[in-house]
Amino acid sequence: MARFSKIEVLNAMASTGMVPVFYNKDVEIAKSVVKACYEGGVRAFEFTNRGDFAQDVFAELVKFAAKECPEMAIGIGSIVDPATAAMYLQLGANFVVGPLFNPEIAKICNRRLVAYTPGCGSVSEVGFAQEVGCDLCKVFPGDVYGTNFVKGLMAPMPWSKLMVTGGVEPSKENLTAWIKAGVFCVGMGSKLFPKDKVAAEDWAYVTAKCEEALGYIAEARKK
Repeated sequence: MARFSKIEVLNAMASTGMVPVFYNKDVEIAKSVVKACYEGGVRAFEFTNRGDFAQDVFAELVKFAAKECPEMAIGIGSIVDPATAAMYLQLGANFVVGPLFNPEIAKICNRRLVAYTPGCGSVSEVGFAQEVGCDLCKVFPGDVYGTNFVKGLMAPMPWSKLMVTGGVEPSKENLTAWIKAGVFCVGMGSKLFPKDKVAAEDWAYVTAKCEEALGYIAEARKK
């Protein structure tokens, strides 16, 4: 069962403006990354369903976060079907993210009042997702659509909440551009966790990068 309500999760995403996106088959590495992000100010973290037995790692991660990172909402990403969504909800997912929009997943999540953030690639898809109760939609891949897509969508649909993932970098220029375009928050993966830093277990680097990125987002929101 989710430890946080849908409102609490969306507030966590809104207040920080960034959701790290990560997968590793080694549960100890995953724990270290979550802890490093937490210490860097992150309060919503997306673990992706991208490998065999990812559910086992996720289950341990949820238990770990409850003890070591009490304010961290752990969600699951890369979900494309309702059966998998239901499995992860039972394991304690606080939110569900997907690369595509599947209305059947929305039904599963809505029954538990858990946020479902589907990947959308058109104004119509965002509209259909909102119709079935998706408060937050994911623009994916962000580097393909760009900031103009966000600006163009927000003009006629200013109530929309968008999270952009793909092509997001922890740089002032990149993050400022997305925030100014009107995104609700950003999802950031590989640029936040360089392979060499993870291999070296340089968790201080991850913490520092999170702090830096959150600082750029906060600064951009003030302007």
